[in-house]
Amino acid sequence: MKKSIVILLLFIGVAVVALSFGELENILATLQKARLRYVFLGLVLELLWNWNLGFTYKAIYHLLGIEEDRNRLTLVASASNFVNIVAPTGGVSGIAIFAGEARQRGYPPGKATLAGALFLLFDQAAFLVILALGWIVLWRRNNINAGEVAASLLLLIAASIFASLLYLGYRSAERLGNALARIAHVINRLLKPFLHHDYLSEERAHTFANEVGEGLADLPEKPKQLVVPFLHALLNKALLISVLICAFLAYNVPFSAGTIIAGWAIGYLFLVVSPTPNGIGIVEGLMPLALTSLRVPVEAAVVITLTYRGLTFWVMMAIASWSFRRLHLSEI
Repeated sequence: MKKSIVILLLFIGVAVVALSFGELENILATLQKARLRYVFLGLVLELLWNWNLGFTYKAIYHLLGIEEDRNRLTLVASASNFVNIVAPTGGVSGIAIFAGEARQRGYPPGKATLAGALFLLFDQAAFLVILALGWIVLWRRNNINAGEVAASLLLLIAASIFASLLYLGYRSAERLGNALARIAHVINRLLKPFLHHDYLSEERAHTFANEVGEGLADLPEKPKQLVVPFLHALLNKALLISVLICAFLAYNVPFSAGTIIAGWAIGYLFLVVSPTPNGIGIVEGLMPLALTSLRVPVEAAVVITLTYRGLTFWVMMAIASWSFRRLHLSEI
């Protein structure tokens, strides 16, 4: 609860700062043009995004030889989003929800853990495709800055390391366990002066590697079977981009395909690399600047960003918290 209050205050604080630096009269004029039917359409698209999460996990589970109910997977996926927000660890903390669900439902937790890891990999790969399109737009408009380059490189390095670890686990669970143990050892040494105890268990790293290796051993070798979950991951991104389009349409702000793709890619990039939960405060501050640099009026950029984030963060947060509660009650 305390973390939720802090997040809310951060969001309100950024909104107040943005409004105070913008031209308040122009912002109010933009708000008066709001067409609520497009806001409602954005809400429907956000619900479809949440629904498609279940299809994405369904495809990944099928890939691993597990047939699970899609509605159940949608509920678990949404609950994992709540965990990722209140305990942000790059999406890893939410994977524990799937492992716990596997124990409850009677199938191997290792495969459920691997399903969560594969989801993160497909999600990052899909975003890198959109980011590449955004870079093309920015390159053509000569609108690239050092912050975007650094954030993009950070994401690419993280995705490459993540993919390399999964490949290592596919080749040898023992080698993956040794690699994870070394990473855990380095992290513990860095954090020990502050925490005065080990933050990560090196023994657990070997157990986790064995679980992942067990799931990877059953992974089909046919690359074509990886296409379906990847397409669902791309659809997830397309739905979020469509929500941004609805935010533009809601305030009758002209836009081009390049503006939408580049603006969304920059906003989502800083969401991914942000140290705050789901980019709260960071995205609200940087996305208006990105849209402004793409020739969107500043007052419109502010209200578009806040509308987009209201739909994709606060609506998602409400659904995720309800799903987490519902999942908890179903396990009692």
